[in-house]
Amino acid sequence: MFDTVIRGGTVVTAADTIRCDVGIAGGVVTALGRDLGAAREVIDAGGRLVMPGGIDSHVHLSQPSGEGIVMADDFASGTRSAAAGGVTTVMAFCMQESGKSLRAAVQDYHAKAEGRCHVDVSFHLVISDPTEQVLGQELPALVADGYTSFKVFMTYDGLALNDMQILQTMAVARETGALVMVHAENYDAIRFLTTQLEKQGRTAPFYHGASRPIAVEREATHRAISLAELVDVPIVVVHVSNREAMEEIRRAQSRGLNILGETCTQYLVLTEDDMQGLNMEGAKYVCSPPPRDRASQEACWEGLQTGVFTLFSSDHCPFRYDEQGKLAPKGRTSFRWVPNGIPGVAARLPILFSEGVGKGRIDLNAFVALTATNHARTYGLYPRKGTIAVGSDADIAIWDPERRVTIDNASQQHGADYTPYEGFEVTGWPVLTMVRGKVVMREGEVSASAPEGIYLSRGHSAHARPGGSGRKAR
Repeated sequence: MFDTVIRGGTVVTAADTIRCDVGIAGGVVTALGRDLGAAREVIDAGGRLVMPGGIDSHVHLSQPSGEGIVMADDFASGTRSAAAGGVTTVMAFCMQESGKSLRAAVQDYHAKAEGRCHVDVSFHLVISDPTEQVLGQELPALVADGYTSFKVFMTYDGLALNDMQILQTMAVARETGALVMVHAENYDAIRFLTTQLEKQGRTAPFYHGASRPIAVEREATHRAISLAELVDVPIVVVHVSNREAMEEIRRAQSRGLNILGETCTQYLVLTEDDMQGLNMEGAKYVCSPPPRDRASQEACWEGLQTGVFTLFSSDHCPFRYDEQGKLAPKGRTSFRWVPNGIPGVAARLPILFSEGVGKGRIDLNAFVALTATNHARTYGLYPRKGTIAVGSDADIAIWDPERRVTIDNASQQHGADYTPYEGFEVTGWPVLTMVRGKVVMREGEVSASAPEGIYLSRGHSAHARPGGSGRKAR
């Protein structure tokens, strides 16, 4: 007997769309077919879509954010929001603080997550202080333990690595088979432009965008690709916001380089004009890279449609607007002090479904690939996660494709006191979220029982192996 059978729905994976039932036992999918027989629980999915639960591989939770600033989501509230939005796995960033042990940072981060997660979680590492100890001992040992991806920053005080440090870190990735994620913005150019804008009295949140123009992202993207080519290692250029950076990735891919691209919700539906709000209201939309213009939105859609971008994430990085957050500490009002990041883990799937599938930009199979399957393949979780197949974890989201919802802050169920997508109307909404066979959200209500999400140790990326090449297999 099955524990659960989902009956009457249309099962959608990255490869197929088929009317069939899903049999679940012991937390995994054990059968796909018709007339599967008895089950302890039957879920009626008639007229609905049965899809793999979303994987959001770019989420910031319980992360140190600077003096006087508190991130709005811990693992409890952040994973609750994920479950509400049809997401069953989140991948958060474990940040090494300068001068501190990377191994100790991992232990501290596990302590923050333990027993608090409504969905499954895994960690990327953030390398901010690539000492000999970190690169020679700690990082290789952690990769061997299943922390198979790490991020480097080309900007931000205390995080930006110089080219030598990036090359040294990439060399460890090549040796160990880890995958490097790159935040590509030129640190010195941003500092120069910020100083010039402040001298001119241009300090409102809107000028955050002017301090990080497209050229800053394009140059860093080109440089990151060049460094990866020197080391011969694959990389993921994360949260790409515009055509020029997208074209750098496209050109690298056309030359056979194993360069992956990611874009995010904000670059499809927000623009720089959103940062124009009265007083400091524009701070609600400050993230990095910043939202651009309509032409950049169309370029990001093109990147998704043509395969330049294989990952679609939220870059959920939540702060509170009214306290300890977007207004910055000690009354500072320049855009320089506004924390860079916006909430969005629950809004990601409905917005892409509505704007992408609903408006004919992508099909259902591409939706599943961009929101689940490609993430699992890229970050060493496939086929356990990211698909509906016999033997895979029963991580499932059931969607009502016709339901119309106007997004508001309450629907997001996160710890922030606002959503940048307030008032955005979508068609298509997740009505049930299941993690390893257990329903964690039904009709917007996240389970009140003790969180049972687990930590996921990962294998190597489908794009990276120890000693592997940064060139695509031919």
